[in-house]
Amino acid sequence: MSKVISGDKYRITVLTDRLLRFEYSDEGRLEDGLTKTVINRDFPDVDSYVRRENGLLIIETDELLVKYDEKPFTSNGLSVELKNFGTCYHYSFEYNNSGRNLGGTVRTLDTIDGGLPLGPGIFGREGYAVLYDGDSPLYDRELDLFFNRKEAVTDFYFFGYGRDYYGGLRDFYKLSGQVPLIPRYALGNWWSRYYKYSEDSYRKVVDKFKEEEIPLSVAVIDMDWHLTEVDPKYGSGWTGYTWDKKLFPDYKRFLKYLKDNKLATTLNLHPADGVRAFEDQYSAVAGRMGVDTDSEEPVEFDFGDEKFRDAYFEEIMQPYERDGVDFWWIDWQQGFGRKASDVDPLILLNHYHYRDQEKRNKRPMIFSRYAGPGSHRYPIGFSGDTVCSWKSLEFQPYFTSTSSNIGYGWWSHDIGGHMMGDKDNERLIRWIQYGVFSPIMRLHSSASPFLNKEPWVIDEPYHSAMKKFMRLRHRLVPYLYTENYRAYSEGKPLIRPMYYDFSDNEESYNVPNEYGFGDALFVGAITKPLDNKLKLSFVNMIIPHGRYVDLLSGRVYSGGKKRKLYRGISEIPVLMAAGTILPLAPDSGENGCDCPDKLELIVAAGADGSYTLYEDDGYSTDYKNCKFATTAFECRFDAGEGTIDVVIKPSEGDLSLIPAKRDYDITLLGAGERRTLTVKGVKTSEGITVSFDNVSLTGNDHVKEVYGILERAEIEIVTKDKIYNAVSTMDADAFLKWLQQGDFSENLKDAITEVFEDIL
Repeated sequence: MSKVISGDKYRITVLTDRLLRFEYSDEGRLEDGLTKTVINRDFPDVDSYVRRENGLLIIETDELLVKYDEKPFTSNGLSVELKNFGTCYHYSFEYNNSGRNLGGTVRTLDTIDGGLPLGPGIFGREGYAVLYDGDSPLYDRELDLFFNRKEAVTDFYFFGYGRDYYGGLRDFYKLSGQVPLIPRYALGNWWSRYYKYSEDSYRKVVDKFKEEEIPLSVAVIDMDWHLTEVDPKYGSGWTGYTWDKKLFPDYKRFLKYLKDNKLATTLNLHPADGVRAFEDQYSAVAGRMGVDTDSEEPVEFDFGDEKFRDAYFEEIMQPYERDGVDFWWIDWQQGFGRKASDVDPLILLNHYHYRDQEKRNKRPMIFSRYAGPGSHRYPIGFSGDTVCSWKSLEFQPYFTSTSSNIGYGWWSHDIGGHMMGDKDNERLIRWIQYGVFSPIMRLHSSASPFLNKEPWVIDEPYHSAMKKFMRLRHRLVPYLYTENYRAYSEGKPLIRPMYYDFSDNEESYNVPNEYGFGDALFVGAITKPLDNKLKLSFVNMIIPHGRYVDLLSGRVYSGGKKRKLYRGISEIPVLMAAGTILPLAPDSGENGCDCPDKLELIVAAGADGSYTLYEDDGYSTDYKNCKFATTAFECRFDAGEGTIDVVIKPSEGDLSLIPAKRDYDITLLGAGERRTLTVKGVKTSEGITVSFDNVSLTGNDHVKEVYGILERAEIEIVTKDKIYNAVSTMDADAFLKWLQQGDFSENLKDAITEVFEDIL
């Protein structure tokens, strides 16, 4: 058990050698119960020492030194020193700013054009941060009930993890709950639009995607699935539970059509207005709630009332799920409850929707807004209705990676922006590229006839780029699902700020558009328009020490630097360290995200490496009972012999969940032209070793790549000829010196110099 040090009005709990709880109440009423944010305080014992010295209470762990005067908390009377980091926290009411907080996340990006201040996370540049819990609703686990505190108290948690970001997250998740495993279907492409679809028009969209050979996995139907044009005596049409039969004359047939096309379905909810007399379910719900149906009085929405919740789930939600609805989009925008004593309804909606599925042994998933720390227990997050602008796009990579600092890893954004702004197909493609390398890839927009994101109405070259990246998203699913499992089992979010892995590099804090994408990839999101002359855009990235190769372009880099990386409209930088193994599904236009019977293993040449693929049934909770399979891959690089052995080890676990045999394409990057070896019919119970001979680590083809930059650029032909002649006839050092002395644009010089980063 954790060590507790207490007085009449205070209590300090040592949870770990770096995590402490501080409480103070003038009345001495300290809270033993759980809260919305904190659902576990049962931590293993940790060595800590308590003494009194010079009128102060001293608490010491291996990492922290607390000094406290046993009076109401003040900056002079309470301090925590990070013994091995060299900084010291002094109590302050300004929790959000303590320790130069690195930020967390916010409830919504509704109507935002660009960025906004973020709430606090559990990390700071000075090695510590505090998480305030004094205003968090209390939670009774046995009764499964939330209720607000009767009085304000000082109750906060001190995180002193220095630069051990993964260690801090693991303990945060132990305190606040695990990140659940989301269903496999959630990791493909979602199609969504705030639009008055009918069964016929939505079928045409699905059929058109199939014709375009662009895969989907989730069908979203916004609020117009239900009746929205209602008699004014009932109020507005935002809340609704009755299918609009003019648009969907046979909704069960429609849901079956989506299921037959391997699509999961989610429907939009705005539940604030309760259940009204025009609804199909009114009689059943009103009868259970004791409301006289003849009066046509609405059944008020009150998610704090267990009786209402039971009626809501049993009479409305569960029947629709049996009909084919997979999960719900809880689009709560209606504030914080009718009475001051009400718990924020968003907290209750997220929790009880999740629990309702969990109790029925269904792998839970909801799609809802962030309700404060602890919300990571209920993925997936809906970030809201952003403005279609470059500023909004530029903010989202930073926003998403920073959310990991409060453990919130599963954001879904309106890819392309939701409303207003202007039409810009280039920006749309950059947003889609980011969406493919973000937690959830969901295209969405408002109903404006001028805000179309259907691929078939997008002109070239944007159409081809859109198709390429949306197909790539489905190729990534085996990797994404494995990283999904690691978020659950290891507490490592899919999206990681660069300082999580490279905190000793000061520049890792200054690359807001670069992030780790699971364990294998580093991504640079391009959020600026193309240079008018070069027809390239760029992103600032650190390239960590070592050898790296770009997954999409094959370009090789020698790391240990920060620079701009330039790409045309059809690419963004996606870097793999030497030795990385990336499992991909086949390139296909098929809907769904099933475990494939063929995989491509992309291997970055130049070092030994390994990766373990995780697979299960994708939708049940059986994985908690060890019903899953893993397949380990290894690459062994022998520079002296010029060989790379790629080992596919026998799969382990429940092999009934995966194909008995698999075909593999094994592709080397960073060793000259892409080399692929194909092996067929590999028994998953046995594995195989595949060997590449005559492997030499090559760099970039400088002349060829410089030609590509010049060919793309809209600059004077004389300039192109001059540069191309120079790069074709000079050695690299002489050419780069000549280039820097030349009277060329600085962007052109920098883009060309990037080609030589394999040797610089």
